[in-house]
Order: sequence, then structure tokens, then C-alpha cells
Amino acid sequence: MNAILARVRTLGLPVLLAACASTPTGYHTLLAPQDQPGHLPAAAPGYQFEMQQVRMPVQVDQPQLVIRQGEGSLAILESERWGAPLADEFHDALTQRLEQRLGTRDVAGLPRAGGLPVLSVRPDVRRFETVPGQYALIDVVWSLGLSDPATHGRRNLTCSSVLRQATSGGLSELVLAHQQLIDRLAQTMSGTIELWVANPSSGCPIAGAAR
Repeated sequence: MNAILARVRTLGLPVLLAACASTPTGYHTLLAPQDQPGHLPAAAPGYQFEMQQVRMPVQVDQPQLVIRQGEGSLAILESERWGAPLADEFHDALTQRLEQRLGTRDVAGLPRAGGLPVLSVRPDVRRFETVPGQYALIDVVWSLGLSDPATHGRRNLTCSSVLRQATSGGLSELVLAHQQLIDRLAQTMSGTIELWVANPSSGCPIAGAAR
């Protein structure tokens, strides 16, 4: 009996060692480093900025990174994960970049200054593609709303942006490419916001994929 137990323990040892040597989980974020330079406006705007919840396609809104393979295949990478739900990662990263470019804090959930108009931003991510060795892509429909408490008026504008960035690297380079795409999206949105707030007749930027 002792010999049998010893043999079982010996046979189980490689399994235990294999489990201990399994691939560690990697965590990724869409947030840019805090020391990364960004556009700084000359003065604070005459409105308050409110970022609303981001909608994300359910196919990619997973704890794990989801990559595209071929025309109709997706792969879920169990050992590569986002630091937060992907919709929250996108929300926080876009908010971070818009705060820098607009020169004002996101007031969602915070007390608001009386008398100042409120600019709401609602992003709807239609596509979030990650293709190793090829490209990262985001397709976003974003809606703006400006409410003025002085006049009780509200106006709205809905635009879309398709942004693509080629990359020949691995996952780290793809995550960095998505960070850069969000920065480009924030640049497009902030430029549109500045024009639209000053001139209600101004519209959306020319839609098209940036390559």
C-alpha cells in the first residue's frame, strides 16, 4: 500500500509542477500614462462637461482580450485581461483625454455650478477590433447635448468616427494603438465641441476611416 501511495504521489508531482508553471495572467489598460503630454486649452470653457455611460459591443465587452482571426472568427485570450470592464476602460480613457483637451472636469456624479450650461457626451462604440500583426480599429457614434439653464433650451448633435491604426506588433503594441486611437477620437470630439458650442450651425467632422 505504501508503495502504491508513493507512486501516486510521484505521478501527481508533474501535474502540480505544470499547474504552478502555468502562464501568468497579464492585465492591460486603455488609460494613458498621467505624465503623457496633451493639448491644454488657453482657458476653461463656459460650460460643464458630463461623460455618460459608454456602450460597447457584447462580443468584446469581456474581462479577457478578444482578438479577431480571419473574416468571421474571434478568439478569447484567457490569460490576457483588461484591468476593468472594457466599457469602463474606454469610458475612463476617453474622459481622461477630453478633460485635458476641454480644460474642465467631468461633473458626472459631482455637484454642478449653477448657471453654467451642461455639455453631455454619450459614446456608442459599434466596433472595437483588435487584429494581432495587422491593426486596431474603433467605430464610434458619439452624441453631444448642450443644456442651458438660463434659457431652458437644449440642442443636440450626433457624429461618427471610424479610426484605424496599423501595427505589426503583439498585444502590447495593439493596446498602445487603441490608446492612441482614443486620443485621436478625443481630439476630433474636442475640436467639434469647441466649434459647435460657439456656432450652433457647425456640424460634424468629415466621416471616414483614418489609416
